[in-house]
Amino acid sequence: MSPSSPASPAPPSSAAPPVSTAPPAPGEPPAPPKVPSAHELRRRFEDALTRGLGHVTTRALGPYQTAVVRIGFAFTWLCFLLRELPHRHELYGPDGPWSYDLGKRLISQTDAFTLLMWSRSEFWFEIVYLLAIAGSVMMLLGWRTRTASVLFMIGVLSLQNRSIFMGDGGDNVIHLMATYLVVTRCGQVWSLDARRARRQAAPGTGTPARDRVGTVLWAVTGTALAAATLLGQLSWGWALIFWGLWVAHAVRWAAQRAGSAEPRTVCDVLANLAHNAGLLVIMAQVCFIYATAGWYKVQGTRWQDGTAVYYPLKLDYFTPWPGLADMMASHGAVIMLIGYGTVIVQVAFPFTLFNRRLKNVLLTVMIIDHASIAVIMGLPFFSAAMISADLVFLPTIFLVWAGAKVTGLKNLLLGRLPGTAPPDGHPPRQPAAEGPAPAVPAPAASPEAPADVRGA
Repeated sequence: MSPSSPASPAPPSSAAPPVSTAPPAPGEPPAPPKVPSAHELRRRFEDALTRGLGHVTTRALGPYQTAVVRIGFAFTWLCFLLRELPHRHELYGPDGPWSYDLGKRLISQTDAFTLLMWSRSEFWFEIVYLLAIAGSVMMLLGWRTRTASVLFMIGVLSLQNRSIFMGDGGDNVIHLMATYLVVTRCGQVWSLDARRARRQAAPGTGTPARDRVGTVLWAVTGTALAAATLLGQLSWGWALIFWGLWVAHAVRWAAQRAGSAEPRTVCDVLANLAHNAGLLVIMAQVCFIYATAGWYKVQGTRWQDGTAVYYPLKLDYFTPWPGLADMMASHGAVIMLIGYGTVIVQVAFPFTLFNRRLKNVLLTVMIIDHASIAVIMGLPFFSAAMISADLVFLPTIFLVWAGAKVTGLKNLLLGRLPGTAPPDGHPPRQPAAEGPAPAVPAPAASPEAPADVRGA
């Protein structure tokens, strides 16, 4: 076609006409909403699934929540062990009403784990009791948390499974949470492990030193596990669990020191999945406890007529403060409100997790309720265990704020002690001398000094 010829008409465009966003005219019905196609719904589902998988595999969720649960249960169990130290032989030892032969017969039927069934000697009992205390202290401080979590679980199971009739509801919660915490990364914050990781990652520290302590702990636990397996003290189920944990720790240690980043990435993904699954189980367990407790109360006639709280206040075993108990029991309206309020809060709490504000309100009410039970009914360890379980639902912003307040208070107290350096690394202030102090040259850092000292 020559340039002088008339232009041909343009082909019709395949583009969709522009959609008018103007509001409908008065009197006209609104346009129906656009229904997404099946392809669009599939694409949205795949995108949401990809984001969800990336969310649970790339990081460990709830680091502050798992840390506060670890601290709460370790502190509760440690206080219980120290409180019952004079009565340990009657509770779990050879002087208890549940004899060694009865315990052996029961363990053979239930296949529960306890070190105290390996020997009936008093010396062995003292070793196990001290091991339980040591595991609680390690867990509380967050020192070698992976090993401490296993030792903490072993101590809890060994003592509680030895005399199952000595516990209450709080002991059952400690029993469950000690098992769940093994698979969580509960030492990411507020722990000695976190402080050691920060020091190793600080600039100027150079290559991290060899983890001799971790290697020694791994070798010692492996030797003890091999001896218990060879002596036939472990069933095949518990042997598989403990050997699996021991091998998993070894694989992670080797992956962290591998030249390639791929093994570390795979181990991190698996560890994050296990942690997030454990956190989900902890939250589901707390909801299940409250839901079952609330619905069982609904079926009781004493809870239905509002008098259930009255009767424990008249028992000597649950009245450490008789005057306070009598004062509460003399007000029928207060007893009725407490009873109905307890049932409503316990039944409604699992459903309030979808509303953050309402959940925080009911969580505060439950914590106050358990604190009141500790004081009025004399059940401090039961209340501490339940409060420790409740803390998993605290918002992160509140936990960070509380941690900052505790850190500030610690720094203030340490700064006032004579000869103590504040945590920021600056030396404490010295009082002004009457004359000028002679200059003292700073000693050079030794090549054998630790990396964190040389980089200070």
